Amino acid sequence: MSKRKPTTVRVHLTERALRDIAQIEQYSIEQFGKATAKRYLSDLEAAIHRLAEHPGLLTQTTDFHPSLHFYRSGRHVLVCDRQADGIVILTLLHATMDIPERLSELEPTLRAETELLNRKLQQAKKSSD
Repeated sequence: MSKRKPTTVRVHLTERALRDIAQIEQYSIEQFGKATAKRYLSDLEAAIHRLAEHPGLLTQTTDFHPSLHFYRSGRHVLVCDRQADGIVILTLLHATMDIPERLSELEPTLRAETELLNRKLQQAKKSSD
């Protein structure tokens, strides 16, 4: 009996999520050094790959909008939007933050970023068909 490779989904990162990762890297280098920052970013990358292979790891909570899904990686929470054909990582928040407050501040721009990314993905899909 052969092991089947899990079906992976595409994971996309918004501009905000990419900025968050860059800020995490910069802060980690300043506070803990390059080796620790590299290890931490490697852990985040592994978490993203894990989500691609196992999207069911995303969780929801009634405290937030139903479209928001969450995954914890180390000291950060990946805030995601689950799409039919993949996952969009909207932002990465430090677990010690007041997450409800921060999300309420970010919500209007997160929605706009998600819609823009979805339009770009749909256009790319149409042009590749």
